[in-house]
Amino acid sequence: MSFTPKPVALAVALALPALAVLSPQSRAADPATMPEVTVSATRDAGAAAGSSASLGAAELAATRAATSDTASLLRDVPGVSLYGAGGVSSLPSIHGLADDRLRIKLDGMDLLSACPNHMNPALSYLDPSQVGTIEVYAGIAPVSVGGDSIGGSIIAKTAEPEFAAPGQASLVKGEAGAFYRSNGNVRGGNLAATYATEQFNISYSGGIAKSDNYDAGGDFKQRIFGAGNDPYFTGRPGRTLPLDEVGSTAYDTRNHTLGLAFRGGKHLFEAKFGMQDMPEQLWPNQRMDLLDNEQKRVNLRYLGDLDWGKLEARVYHEDVDHFMDFGTDKKYWYTAGNPDYSGAPCGVPSATCAAGMPMYTASTNTGVVVKGDIDLTQQDLLRVGAEYQRYRLDDWWPASGGGMWPNDFLNVNDGERDRAALFGEWEKQHSAQWMTLAGVRFERVMMDAGGVHGYKTVAPDSGYQLRDSTAFNARSHSRTDNNWDLTLLARYTASPTQDIEFGYAHKTRSPNLHERYTWSTWTMAALMVNWFGDGNGYIGDLDLKPEQADTVSATFDWHAPDRTWEFKATPYYTRVTDYIDAVQWDAASNTARTTLLKDQFTLLKFVNQSARLYGVDLSGKLPLAKTELGEFGLTGLVNYARGENRDTDDNLYNIMPLNGKFALTQKLGRWDNAAEVVMVARKDDVSEMRNEMETPGYALMNLRGSYAWKQVRVDFGVENVFDRLYYHPLGGAYMGQGSTMSSSTTALTTPKWGTPVPGMGRSIYAGLTYSF
Repeated sequence: MSFTPKPVALAVALALPALAVLSPQSRAADPATMPEVTVSATRDAGAAAGSSASLGAAELAATRAATSDTASLLRDVPGVSLYGAGGVSSLPSIHGLADDRLRIKLDGMDLLSACPNHMNPALSYLDPSQVGTIEVYAGIAPVSVGGDSIGGSIIAKTAEPEFAAPGQASLVKGEAGAFYRSNGNVRGGNLAATYATEQFNISYSGGIAKSDNYDAGGDFKQRIFGAGNDPYFTGRPGRTLPLDEVGSTAYDTRNHTLGLAFRGGKHLFEAKFGMQDMPEQLWPNQRMDLLDNEQKRVNLRYLGDLDWGKLEARVYHEDVDHFMDFGTDKKYWYTAGNPDYSGAPCGVPSATCAAGMPMYTASTNTGVVVKGDIDLTQQDLLRVGAEYQRYRLDDWWPASGGGMWPNDFLNVNDGERDRAALFGEWEKQHSAQWMTLAGVRFERVMMDAGGVHGYKTVAPDSGYQLRDSTAFNARSHSRTDNNWDLTLLARYTASPTQDIEFGYAHKTRSPNLHERYTWSTWTMAALMVNWFGDGNGYIGDLDLKPEQADTVSATFDWHAPDRTWEFKATPYYTRVTDYIDAVQWDAASNTARTTLLKDQFTLLKFVNQSARLYGVDLSGKLPLAKTELGEFGLTGLVNYARGENRDTDDNLYNIMPLNGKFALTQKLGRWDNAAEVVMVARKDDVSEMRNEMETPGYALMNLRGSYAWKQVRVDFGVENVFDRLYYHPLGGAYMGQGSTMSSSTTALTTPKWGTPVPGMGRSIYAGLTYSF
């Protein structure tokens, strides 16, 4: 099979719209060239099998000034999209599978969202400046980086410890940076410092970010409370929001990591201590807001380079205290029988007056990981490992008055989720052309929870709390799942310009604690269990089975011998048995609805069904010319995904429509610039069961640039240059202001179904980094 760069050039050129050409830049005195700012998936002798993208220092440096959301660093990775959430807590989706369906590790730790709205996902615990590398396995993930998931894997790491060179007295280095983004008045900074000898290292890294609400590219609120009602209303006396301001998008976050490391010969001992203090992260597509999140973690690691291979052992522990209530853009005071009360304080909380809806979650997470890479021969590598995770969670809502009175509501009480896993994986280099990998993994997931009760514990019943809690408490809550994963992968190097990687994976994921153990069919309580951002309420199911996914995928990789040009295509197909979807639920009869409610927020219950997902990722880059104005090139990315429920013939929720991203790049001495166009098709393949909203297609223009001296780097750019009003297909339903506790279709100040969360309007940003 032969291939030349001409078909790639033609394909990319036909797909590219007209791009604005950057103005010529003066040539720098020192022609040191910065690394290219694109995400690539270079395959070389050291490339990890199954890995589709690896982001290192060069790729990450160019994007940090533009975002405070670590998950958004993945937005240029083929196959990856992002669920809209809080400003620093987007949820990655790979090939239509998101959140808990992915295995996301942070420095080797499995961190879970300790929140019924998943407001504190794993990647939110790192500031973008703290990320050293991110590895993405979008296709067939090896069992050594998987487990308890049916999608891909994301492996994020902070910087590895550095030591002084032999004979060097000490090593002192660091970095300080600051940034500003105009839309939302976003400001923040970061600091990192290291002191090391030949055997000892101490390091610190931290980042802070603070933002106000951002503005959309135009007015969008004319009908958020229904025709003729006040679109400026928030429910807070004296506070209104303009028609283009996206309510509940402000945030304030601080992340810190302290590291200690000791090296002796071929042995490394490391301890990392992390802490997050997040006073606020408001949520535009949830009824609640995060008003405090505190995480403390310790991570101990041993790494040994032994005669037979490598041995790694890790012990970690995490504590999370999480609090939600209504933020400054949402109504706080509620009085009985008056859902549209102006929001003025009505006195002390009582049976007729509610002061917000406080919700607390506390979790502990302890894990042990031991794994080894055994060099059987020069061609054979055996990976073996064992993992154990002990997770505890309590989710309770103190009485606050009105219908939330007089007792605490126990949403998940004494929740337990323990995992024990063993895996083995054999990687063999058969020849210069062929590599194979085969792995198997067994996991036992043991779950349990205690008895529950609602705000009401005696008659008369309210919202079926007594009925539902009595039925739940009458059943055994203990569940044990025995799960198997299998991966078969092969890579064939046909020539210096052609590679093919293909494989099959069987993966299994057990339900999370909220999917199994949330119990109330009361609409208001169910509305608070939602990590999908769709405005609906969700009920758990004790009888849920683990999801089992079978995936086939291949990556066809054509490239120059030195990878100056490349084109990749990755088709995939996944079939999921016992996929955890949802059906509309009638609380009164406690059965599934036979006639679906349309165009409104509704109540749903988790159920096992069958699903299939399929699509293709295309990506490439191509040099165009070297002139006195610099080196010009093209980069391109196209993603297509479909998801279908095989039982109902409905579409799966939150599947990204056809989308593409194309950029014209320029390098000139120390300058590195790009003009980028993002194009997204209309989303009309929506979930009828969940009343998912359609979104129109759009195209956006972004500009970015950087200039680097020896110790100083400046990044700058403009996002959404033409200030377009658009709705991201995965942004969810707008819940950013008003009386969000209710889903009433008649209350005048309750957000109505039909308005998606708009994307950010024009934003100009700049960042400065000083290295020493």
